[in-house]
Amino acid sequence: MSDYTEVDKKQDMQILHSMGYAQELERRMSQFSNFAVSFSIICILSGGINSLAQATSGAGGAAIGIGWPLGCFISFVFAVAMAQISSAYPTAGGLYHWGSILGNRFTGWLTAWFNLLGLVTVLGAINVGTYYFFMGSFGTPYFGLEDTTMTRIVFLAIITGAQALVNHMGIGLAAKLTDFSGYLIFVTAILLALVCLAAADTYEISRLFTFSNYSGETGGNVWPQTSGTWVFLLGLLLPIYTITGYDASAHTSEETVKAAHSVPRGMISSVLWAALFGYIMLCSFVLMIPDMDEAAKQGWNVFFWAMDAQVNPIIKDVLYLAIFVSQWLCGLATVTSVSRMIFAFSRDGGLPASKALSKVSPTYRTPVAAIWTGSILAVLFVWGSSLVSIGDTPVYTIVVSCTVIFLFFSFAIPITLGLFAWGTSKWDKMGPWNLGEGMFKLFAILSIVAMVLIFVLGIQPPNDWALYITVGFLIVTGIIWFAFENRRFRGPPIGDEVARRQAEIAAAEKAVGEA
Repeated sequence: MSDYTEVDKKQDMQILHSMGYAQELERRMSQFSNFAVSFSIICILSGGINSLAQATSGAGGAAIGIGWPLGCFISFVFAVAMAQISSAYPTAGGLYHWGSILGNRFTGWLTAWFNLLGLVTVLGAINVGTYYFFMGSFGTPYFGLEDTTMTRIVFLAIITGAQALVNHMGIGLAAKLTDFSGYLIFVTAILLALVCLAAADTYEISRLFTFSNYSGETGGNVWPQTSGTWVFLLGLLLPIYTITGYDASAHTSEETVKAAHSVPRGMISSVLWAALFGYIMLCSFVLMIPDMDEAAKQGWNVFFWAMDAQVNPIIKDVLYLAIFVSQWLCGLATVTSVSRMIFAFSRDGGLPASKALSKVSPTYRTPVAAIWTGSILAVLFVWGSSLVSIGDTPVYTIVVSCTVIFLFFSFAIPITLGLFAWGTSKWDKMGPWNLGEGMFKLFAILSIVAMVLIFVLGIQPPNDWALYITVGFLIVTGIIWFAFENRRFRGPPIGDEVARRQAEIAAAEKAVGEA
């Protein structure tokens, strides 16, 4: 990063100091690395493939041809609004800080808990998706492995532990791997698209815009029997579930050079490129499918079924290997994101054992305790929730259906607060990436409307228990806040508290060797 001068470094540190924080983490991430960490978590080769049945067993081809760009636009409006705020407040765990400074201690605390719960559960869900992809591609066909709870948890413990170890060893190594991940996703998505087009029997473009209704048994019971309009709307969850995680650009702000410029660009570009390459890849896959009705019957196995039917076994396995590596790197980037959120929230005393969780290793310049805590919690979440069921539905499935609701709520809270705080004493200074008041407020309003849609879609059968989980979480958080945290939690430093922290900031930077 030869273009990162001492003046740039001093400016990044001054911005951080002005918000009351020390430069404990190491700025080793370029603008591309900041983009790559979000692009890697979005990972169209993970969500786009593992959740594909939500489209093919829903509204069919139109769920991709029309539904994918529509769902991506819903994610895009959040990214644009968040980019505006991130340029003004480029800190680790950005969402928590935004929720506090644009609102109050409670809104910041609530934002942090929604975001943390979403990040921990999504890390578990991403690695479970990687496990099932591995089982379908290599585990069962080549190694004869059976899907049992023990096999799943051992697999998760191994890959999550490896992701944590890489993060432990410094942002330099993690950034190099997520940079590689960005290129790998691009190349693999294009190769997969080309292979699909080469293997297609015909190019029936019209199927991309043909509405079907595969709900119920005709679609392998991925969705309960419902109307054609409703099953199309439910299919929007495929792109919405896939195009998330771009808040990672904000979470790694304190490790990104020229953060006020780089973070908003990384956030928006990761969404746009994922939307474009995901569209090319998934449209090509739909064109390759030999029979849409038969594909719908396959339910969650549709990807492997179509690849087995149409693609050369050697080429297929090479693609599978690249996809598997991409999915593991997706989990790696998610560990980075969740650990920075834990670190940032703990830095202000927001979690139990905050002193330990906010400690940065002088050797590696990473929040080691936060990295391992987030990783262990993700594995324990999958393990515990897989053993308990409500009716015939595992608690794991129910909670994962809430994950995106939790994440988007954590996006929506600071965006909504920003809508009302613009131009007031709470937000009177914009960052260098500035949409202007009119555009920001338009995207903020669109984000609120989109949040309502995501919530309504997210609590529909078979995910109807998500409503009770979400309401229950709100009640529990309310009780915890009013009974305990309201008196204890002070929130991020604001006003005179920032000035009082300067001696602590200098001592913290000296402890980790920051010049």
